[in-house]
Amino acid sequence: MIVLRVATPDDLGALLVLEQASFSGDRLTRRQLRAHLSSPRATLLVAIDGGQLLGYGLVFRRARSQLARVYSLCVAAQARGRGIASALIAALEEMAIARNARALRLEVRTDNLAARALYQARGYHEISVLKRYYEDGGDGVRLEKTL
Repeated sequence: MIVLRVATPDDLGALLVLEQASFSGDRLTRRQLRAHLSSPRATLLVAIDGGQLLGYGLVFRRARSQLARVYSLCVAAQARGRGIASALIAALEEMAIARNARALRLEVRTDNLAARALYQARGYHEISVLKRYYEDGGDGVRLEKTL
């Protein structure tokens, strides 16, 4: 059974392992993850099953802004297809709404068709193309959903 909860400093090691296994570039560092865990502007949710961290979602919300941003969403390869990404994005949307955000934005690689299909199904629409946005020169798109 998948449980979503706010990450704690005890999750840092597992978050780093997941980050390294999931991304070949544009990875969050230990320092960045530690900072996000304690930031009042960030919420880091983890998906846990049987004590194993299978995914995470990170959302930012600036003070006095009506916009929130999904900074990163990640699901372990062996756990894909179980609805974890969908559950994480739904929870991040609810958290943004609770913090009075009116819209949620995110960036995704143009070649990440599974993620793009998930976001489109949840009501996100493309607002801009981001040429050579990623570390490896890959293109991205910026998506937004009105909450």
